[in-house]
Amino acid sequence: MLCLKQVYLFTLRRFQARTLCSDLLLSQINSCTHEDEVFSLVGKNETRLSERHVGIAFNMLWQLQKKRPFLLRTTDYVKNHSQFLTLCVLAEKKVKHMEDEAIVDTLYSILRLSVEDHDSLAEALVTEAWRRLERQVLSLPALSKFTLCLYKQHRHFSPIIGQVAQIVDTKLDSIQDVRILSVLMVSISDVISQSFRDRLLHKAEQLLEEENEGHFNYARRLLQFLQNIKLKYHPLLEKCNRVFLKSASRLDIHSISNIFALYEQLGFDNAEFRLVANQLLSENIDDYYHPETFAKLFFALGPMAGSKVRERLLVTAAHMAEEFSSHQVLVILKTMQKMKCRNSHLLEKMASVLHKHLDSYHVLQLVKLTQYLTGLRCRNLELFAKLKMLLLGYLKSSVIPADIAAIIRVLAMLPSFQVEEVVINKAAAVLPQCSLHHLNCIATALVKWNHHDQLHWQNSSELCAKLLQKLNDCGFERLQKTNSLNLLLEELTHVNGAWFEEVLNEETMAMCQRLIDQITWANVLPLSFFLQKTNHRCTALLDRIASVTVENTDKIHPSEIYFILFLFSTLNYDNEEFFKSCIQHLTSNLSYFEIYHLVPLGHVLALAGYFPPVLITTIFNVSFLSELDAQLKVLPDTLKRRVCSHLMKLNRAVCLECPEFHIPWFHEQYCQRVFHNGRSRINPLRQHVHRMLTEILGGSQYSRISVLTPYYYEIDFECVLDENKKPLSYMAQNIPLNDVGGIHLRHDIKDEGRKALPPGAQRIALEFLDSRAFSKDYSRHLKGEPAVKKRHLEMLGYRVVQIPHFEWNSMVLSTKGEQIEYLRHQLYGVQ
Repeated sequence: MLCLKQVYLFTLRRFQARTLCSDLLLSQINSCTHEDEVFSLVGKNETRLSERHVGIAFNMLWQLQKKRPFLLRTTDYVKNHSQFLTLCVLAEKKVKHMEDEAIVDTLYSILRLSVEDHDSLAEALVTEAWRRLERQVLSLPALSKFTLCLYKQHRHFSPIIGQVAQIVDTKLDSIQDVRILSVLMVSISDVISQSFRDRLLHKAEQLLEEENEGHFNYARRLLQFLQNIKLKYHPLLEKCNRVFLKSASRLDIHSISNIFALYEQLGFDNAEFRLVANQLLSENIDDYYHPETFAKLFFALGPMAGSKVRERLLVTAAHMAEEFSSHQVLVILKTMQKMKCRNSHLLEKMASVLHKHLDSYHVLQLVKLTQYLTGLRCRNLELFAKLKMLLLGYLKSSVIPADIAAIIRVLAMLPSFQVEEVVINKAAAVLPQCSLHHLNCIATALVKWNHHDQLHWQNSSELCAKLLQKLNDCGFERLQKTNSLNLLLEELTHVNGAWFEEVLNEETMAMCQRLIDQITWANVLPLSFFLQKTNHRCTALLDRIASVTVENTDKIHPSEIYFILFLFSTLNYDNEEFFKSCIQHLTSNLSYFEIYHLVPLGHVLALAGYFPPVLITTIFNVSFLSELDAQLKVLPDTLKRRVCSHLMKLNRAVCLECPEFHIPWFHEQYCQRVFHNGRSRINPLRQHVHRMLTEILGGSQYSRISVLTPYYYEIDFECVLDENKKPLSYMAQNIPLNDVGGIHLRHDIKDEGRKALPPGAQRIALEFLDSRAFSKDYSRHLKGEPAVKKRHLEMLGYRVVQIPHFEWNSMVLSTKGEQIEYLRHQLYGVQ
């Protein structure tokens, strides 16, 4: 017994001594301030390193890298160090003895240190973690970190991810950490059902609401989840945006550019975030001198920069062009297109740099590059020749319908492209597998090539005709097989152009009507977008959209209701119950709208003749207009012009239709500037009609061409008839009129007054309406804008004569004499 006791005490002392030594080694590893210190400890203690030491060492290497700015990290040095390889060998031997968290932490660290996904240690760690997952011994934090590793390894559809999703589904109610949930949501986004998706969204909203100081990375991951599932879910987007605003002081250029990229992909925007980002980036613009950070700065700041900052960005980009990577060149060109910037010097620089990068791009990058260059009107024919060669090479080898359609679409954009027979043969081979969008891409290219005579081989016209017929047949067949409105609308999202309009539009409208019972609150928005795009006034579909919207206003986000209202107002389709229900809901939820979104909303309602007092008084308020002015400074130029135009039109409508609001007309200078900058020459039709009016009225002094009225409506022709329907001469009657650059401008209505015309005289506005003024269905119904223009001109004292293009261009009016009689009848009525 005494001997056994002595052996036990000896063993205990050895174990305690070893533990003490091990703890000292752990403490030494944890105290390292440089990677070389870690490697030195590993080299000196290789035989004494336990699985715990190895795990801590990997974690410390990553933590030391993490503390450095991204551009100063030395992961290549670390992962190629001999002692790092020693650590990897030791870890692989000891992986089965590691604790659950240690396995996941080690896997995370080596992936962060850029170890290859197929490395034997990475594979061993994934395999062991999978075993622990199956035994359900991983905690939620460890599970979250493990799935993040799998996501970084692009195992989006791995069976392991399916198992993770099943565990999350079971334990969702117990997850109370938004960080853990956000990582899990992103990782399992490709393998979840719609009902599970909705539960995840609800849980994320709940946790984000409860989180007082949410970290912006959690919110960014939730945006990534929305982008992965291609869902623009406003409640979560708005909550994430609030987190970003609260975290503004902690955002760097990488975070800001990433947020803007996600917003762009999700079709979301927020002026307040733009203002914050603009200030942060503009104040530190000199800090971004590295190509990577500058490319991100250019992407984030360029579209909202003022003229001085914009010029600085363009000059710096040109100076730095040679240093840009292939990806950064794409970012710069994409942003230039977004900015509508055609700076020839920068474009030439980017084109010259592209030659060394072209071979590194994959097919879809080449497609995007071609779009950017043609959109920016690049003139580098040598670059386009190389692009053509690369695109044709990918076309010949590709078997993916989406890629083939995309290549054919951009080949048609190339200047002076002579179509090779292989393009036609490849298109013909893939047609039966194509979606409507892909069919539309191919058809658009074929029509363009045929129109510009770019098909030069033998029997090319015959081949093209056969292919177009096959395209038509495939389009009809695909429509006929459709039994899901949601899938149809998904395919129609990017479909437009002459081919679809001429060949498939009517059949598509008929199919939408056959599937009318499938219209729900969840798909009224994409259906409204489609009807708006096709300009089709289908009363059955519009009535169904109206009834579904009225029944579900609480489920549809206010900004989406705006787009539905836009459809009805544009097509001039009044449904009183629908409008009143929407107005009641929206005016109770104005806080959901951005400042600059309220202006288009007010204009859309004014088009339909509705002027909610709470909305009008909110917009025409000094503080509101000041906030709007600040937001306009950071909006893209196209959006800025659109909002300004909406505000002017709303101001005009309120002044004319609602004088009880006592809103002044404050767009005089704006309108003068717009008309001076955008005036165009009088077209031949106007000149031809003016000559006929001169003949009808008895002289050129009895009519005016291109007249600007009070409140700046431009009308084609104006004349004045007295009480006996005799024309009055402008010169003889001294009727006030100013001439501005060939456009006749009447004085302001307040100055002119009723006394401008003799008693009983009538001012006539003669308007020619082209196809844009009417819906494209058989009804040819007058759309909202020209209908409102007529209403307003009548308020200004005009008798309005609107001449539709389909009457003027009909066979009935094929001769000049018939046209003169038609005009005389419109002016004087039945004689």
